[in-house]
Amino acid sequence: MNTAERRTVHRWSFIWTGALVALVGFVLLSGAITRSQAWAEVSAALGLSLLGWGGVLQVFDAAILLPLQSSMGGGAFQVSPGLLLSGTLVWLAGWGLIAAGIRRVSGPGDAPSPAAGAPLYPRLARYRDFYWSTLGAYGGGILLAELVLILLQTVLSSGVPSTELGAAAQNTGGGLSLPPTGAFAISLVVACGVAFVSGFIGASRAQRLSLPEATIGVLYLGLPVPIILTLMERVPSLQLALGYRLREVSYVAGLLGRPELAYWLVFTALVLALVLGINTGFIAAGSGRVDLKLGFELFVARRHVAVFRPSLLLGTLAVLMFGIIPPLLIYFIIRSAEAAVERTRIRALGLSDPLAAASDLNRLKLREQSPTMMMTALSVGGVGVGVMALIIVLSVMSGFEADLQQKILGTNAHAVVSKYAGELPEYPKVMESIRSRVPGVVGQTPFIINQVMIASEGNVDGVIIKGIDPETVGSVTDLPDYLLGGQKLEILYTPEKILHRGLPEDEEPASPAGGSGAEGVEEDDIIRRTGKPAKPPVLPGIVIGRELAASLRVVVGDRVNVVSPLGTELGPSGPIPKSRAFRVAAIFYSGMYEYDSKFVYILLKEAQNFFEVQGASGIELKVADIDDARRIAGQVVKVLGGYPYRARDWGEMNKNLFSALRLEKLVMGIILSIIIVVAAGLIVATVIMLVLEKRKEISVLKALGVSDGGIVKIFLAEGLQIGVAGGLLGLISGLAWCVFIEKVGIKLDPEVYYIPALPVRIEPVQTALAVVIAVLVTYLASIYPALKASSVEPVEGLKAE
Repeated sequence: MNTAERRTVHRWSFIWTGALVALVGFVLLSGAITRSQAWAEVSAALGLSLLGWGGVLQVFDAAILLPLQSSMGGGAFQVSPGLLLSGTLVWLAGWGLIAAGIRRVSGPGDAPSPAAGAPLYPRLARYRDFYWSTLGAYGGGILLAELVLILLQTVLSSGVPSTELGAAAQNTGGGLSLPPTGAFAISLVVACGVAFVSGFIGASRAQRLSLPEATIGVLYLGLPVPIILTLMERVPSLQLALGYRLREVSYVAGLLGRPELAYWLVFTALVLALVLGINTGFIAAGSGRVDLKLGFELFVARRHVAVFRPSLLLGTLAVLMFGIIPPLLIYFIIRSAEAAVERTRIRALGLSDPLAAASDLNRLKLREQSPTMMMTALSVGGVGVGVMALIIVLSVMSGFEADLQQKILGTNAHAVVSKYAGELPEYPKVMESIRSRVPGVVGQTPFIINQVMIASEGNVDGVIIKGIDPETVGSVTDLPDYLLGGQKLEILYTPEKILHRGLPEDEEPASPAGGSGAEGVEEDDIIRRTGKPAKPPVLPGIVIGRELAASLRVVVGDRVNVVSPLGTELGPSGPIPKSRAFRVAAIFYSGMYEYDSKFVYILLKEAQNFFEVQGASGIELKVADIDDARRIAGQVVKVLGGYPYRARDWGEMNKNLFSALRLEKLVMGIILSIIIVVAAGLIVATVIMLVLEKRKEISVLKALGVSDGGIVKIFLAEGLQIGVAGGLLGLISGLAWCVFIEKVGIKLDPEVYYIPALPVRIEPVQTALAVVIAVLVTYLASIYPALKASSVEPVEGLKAE
């Protein structure tokens, strides 16, 4: 029996000859391609071959194109068959010679060892280099998870196809239709569950992690779906072929502003779920049988690492709440005082009983923290700082987002119904149809909107004028609540009651002393004619924003002129812009500079007359659930019969703004998660030190029959304890700081930020996600040290004993 180690032998004459022959073949192939002028197509094919499925796709492509070229008489390119065939054969021959020059041979062997013929070590005896079933579980699982996510998102968002919303739709809210974000959350959870179960089954089958199978499965079966979705956003042909079928998926991905980023983040989440399933399957079935008991391992881990000590938890919480310097300063003062008192006592004891003093001194040294315990405390603190920072920053950003959303939805509608082109003269009938047949709509109001110029005696500015119905606009927007000075929108119906800065209409000017004019009679300086003072004309009212009023230098009662370039009137010298005078009836303040400086409101009837519009430009809607506005807008279009009607929800109308906010929050969360990753590095170092310290104990446990999976459970439990303790401390301190900021407040300048204090909004899902991320990162960081601990052989740890 030859037990000599095999080695690689290189026959350089074959290798150099093969390289020269391959170079000749490459030159012949290059000549054939150049003669046929097909470098563009060939370069694309070579680039495709670098991808996982490139070679398979090329084989199918060749199988399809060759019959077509033969039937079409050679195709578009004039290929020289002889040159192409000879170049291919020479190229293959060259690589064949190179392969023949590399061989694996057996080296000079020694005599068989005394253990020849003995049973092989069990771990090596059952080892297999590759499991096809595990590859199928990993690759098929990640592919199935992606398809389940896409199909569930489409089904839950779009609902059961129907052409008419009858009584069933009114009772059920549209069948299976859910808000896009809710449908995505459900789909992602189910898809992650599929990936986790697939990883668990594959690892249980192989009884090891099987990293080669996982890598091949993810690259070959997992990557095509996100690559196709990414290309769909850039290739028009793919958009036409798949865009309509995947519109719900594209919509949710577009909420981030960068759909490609959303696709790859979801793919990363599914891969993470697969990895967790693989690791869990290995732990549960690594010993050859399914073992889900954790009592013994948790007991050992809890006694070993001692994370949940009151002193450690309270000290770390104090550092997170009050900073690093004050708690540590107080801690070192107290410890120094205790140590000084104890050493003084031991010194006094040593004068009378040296043996007892030595025993007490030894106990004092044992109570001092070891380097491993110090690193454990640092790891817990690092995870806690990361979670606390993540919760605080995301809560503040959510506060800004909620404040901005409240102001936008307070001024604008949740959805707008209009036509693709033209006016909406039948808006009363449309409103009645929506009111009676679409559930979830709680308010409607018609409107007319246009861009005009507004001028006063002090300035001129471009604004957006909006004709509104004061009776119904309050059911859709918060405009009536924004009016300053206790004004009401109903003043637009009675413009004669608008106060102005001239003399009151019932008060006549008194004649000057010594004047010749009669009482109540004024004299014109130009035509020298006397008469009664003219009353100010009754002008229609207009409501403007506070910033616009400051820019125009007007107050309630002042006159402004509205000039529209649309519907110009004919004058003596040709067309002139249409102009009409209005009187400022009220001033509103919404808290957003863009609205307070650019929006003005008039009566719907005045807008119809001014712009010569029949009916309205559209109908604004308010829905009961703003997250469900998109689905309700779709139902409105179905009720109205589709084209030429259209409906846009608030997310679509403000897509760029809210997408930028979500992307900013995501990037900020990723950046702050680096703190947790740094803490994970400390956890890796801590667990590795624990492994090095406890090699003897690990060997004893394995000699007593504890499986590799049991050892992995122990050290994974130690890493998880650090992550859970740090996550809980970070959660408590983060929530405490958020409550402090919300109650006490960090003052801001309202003239600059339009808010008096820093806003805070604690979102339960977002807060829980920060803790879950911390626990997952610490769990993943503990896998490598746990695997290293499980690879310790009993003889290695006990040979020095």
